[in-house]
Amino acid sequence: MSGPGGAAAASASSAPPAQEEGMTWWYRWLCRLSGVLGAVSCAISGLFNCITIHPLNIAAGVWMIMNAFILLLCEAPFCCQFIEFANMVAEKVDRLRSWQKAVFYCGMAVVPIVISLTLTTLLGNAIAFATGVLYGLSALGKKGDAISYARIQQQRQQVDEEKLAETLEGEL
Repeated sequence: MSGPGGAAAASASSAPPAQEEGMTWWYRWLCRLSGVLGAVSCAISGLFNCITIHPLNIAAGVWMIMNAFILLLCEAPFCCQFIEFANMVAEKVDRLRSWQKAVFYCGMAVVPIVISLTLTTLLGNAIAFATGVLYGLSALGKKGDAISYARIQQQRQQVDEEKLAETLEGEL
């Protein structure tokens, strides 16, 4: 790939991904694994949804198959080697923040359920929705330690006691 597009792709790949900001390596792999499993469950359930005469079930099944393709494209681009733009899409998705991925994946998983509320759509989209939830939890960050929390509570209590003492002095 020579030309200006190749130079832009080379400079884009040197930028650090947004996922590096607080996720551990095992949590990042857990999110990717759940994305791949969510894609597989969406694809299988989507195929079962398409075997019907109800048009809304067919629409939900097609949407689920599309969700499976997008999840695989974003989380495991090596599964889509035959698609030329797969690596470029995966790099762009890796640069997204965790909360953006969470909203995108949860939104994709909710649409088929809204179209056709059946057990197949619920179970098929559960893992894809869980992938979004995992990314959302990583966006919240780590839980604080007990010592810093106790210190903050102590400072708040001191401020409240000082305000109470000032109001009592003002009334006397």
